[in-house]
Amino acid sequence: MTQFSPFDTTLWHATATPAPDTGPLEGTVRTDVCVVGGGYTGMTTAIELRRRGHEVVLLEAQEAGFGGSGRNAGHCTPTFSYYSLDELRSLLGHERAARLIARQTKGADMAAEFIRDFQISCEWKQNGYFHGALTPSRMDRIRKKADSYASVGCPSRVVDAAEAKRLTGSDRFHGGWMLESGGHLNPLSYSRGLARAVLQEGARLFTRSKVSKVDRQGDRWHVRTDAGEVVADKVIMATGAYTDGGWKGLDKTFRIKKVILAATSPLPDDVRAEVLPFDGTMHDGRGDIFVYKYNREGRIVASMFPMGKRGRDLEYTRRMFMDRLRWLHPQVPESTTWDYYWMGELDMQRHTIPRLYDLGPGALACTGLSGRGVPTGTMLGGILADWAEGTAEKDLALPVERLKSAPPYMSFAPALMLRWYGMQDNFAARRDGVELPPHA
Repeated sequence: MTQFSPFDTTLWHATATPAPDTGPLEGTVRTDVCVVGGGYTGMTTAIELRRRGHEVVLLEAQEAGFGGSGRNAGHCTPTFSYYSLDELRSLLGHERAARLIARQTKGADMAAEFIRDFQISCEWKQNGYFHGALTPSRMDRIRKKADSYASVGCPSRVVDAAEAKRLTGSDRFHGGWMLESGGHLNPLSYSRGLARAVLQEGARLFTRSKVSKVDRQGDRWHVRTDAGEVVADKVIMATGAYTDGGWKGLDKTFRIKKVILAATSPLPDDVRAEVLPFDGTMHDGRGDIFVYKYNREGRIVASMFPMGKRGRDLEYTRRMFMDRLRWLHPQVPESTTWDYYWMGELDMQRHTIPRLYDLGPGALACTGLSGRGVPTGTMLGGILADWAEGTAEKDLALPVERLKSAPPYMSFAPALMLRWYGMQDNFAARRDGVELPPHA
């Protein structure tokens, strides 16, 4: 059995709202569409299909939100993590890129609609996303990004150093980009709320129902678990980084990229008034990212990617996280501790946008969210529902490709890119005469 990072050590497992009452599949059930994978993608697909009148069965190997959907940092940033919008247009063509950009940039608003419509209690706040510039020369990039997203209708603005300090409480920034539509939440509570919404809409959700085999008999798909079977006209595999069997080769379409997450002890109210007072999502602007936000208890929840000792040496990693946080915000008391520490897995692939794979007549897989889980998984439900309803491939927001393995270099390329980004940032800081962050 594939081994994933522990789930019950996360902050979210300790603080999330209760899961709905669900159980495993037993016996044979018949449906229009069988969705495999109880993360954001699978659950929003089930909801979208039910809203359009289709019968749906959703199978989850563990519990709803067990994968990345329940253990991520909780940022809801409706942007693309690597490609610029112009690069996406070159990659996908202008018409398809326009459809994808429209969906992704509305991803946080879609999450807000689900939260409102289904009354999901998940610590949701849509106060914006701030991407800082730690060196003066990085402001040119910031302006280009802000202009690019503003051109497609995103509430996007460039701020100067004074406004950056007012928003963040840090005097390290020479300015930054404020994306007003960004949000943050408790990701496991959001997952469990979506699970309740799946049931409320009339779909059948079975947990602890790991799929062992999917095969086609005549004009129907048979999706088998240890104790049951779903007979369906169509099948959607939406298992992401936590793919564990079910369809041969699907787990080879991406490479696992670990992410480190940690949560501090609650900060005093007077400190919170000075540290991140805008209470949104905060990105320090370096390519080797340091991203953080508050939870409802006043804990700072931070994330970075492993690199070198970071992630392997727990004591060093905790110290490095705190040094970076207090370098940006010296107001954080020295007595602050990291009360929670956990890791998760991302399904990274070369294009860093989701990939759709043709598995046969009426069968599709989706993997490769590449770390933009909350808005991307939320908006993907509409795309997958479009496919299930027979929308022509040329009119989908993502192309449908043949199943193929990720290239071998994806095993090491993301780590190399992080190092390259770090070198670029360090060079820019030295050139601009700006102090480097600790452990840079």
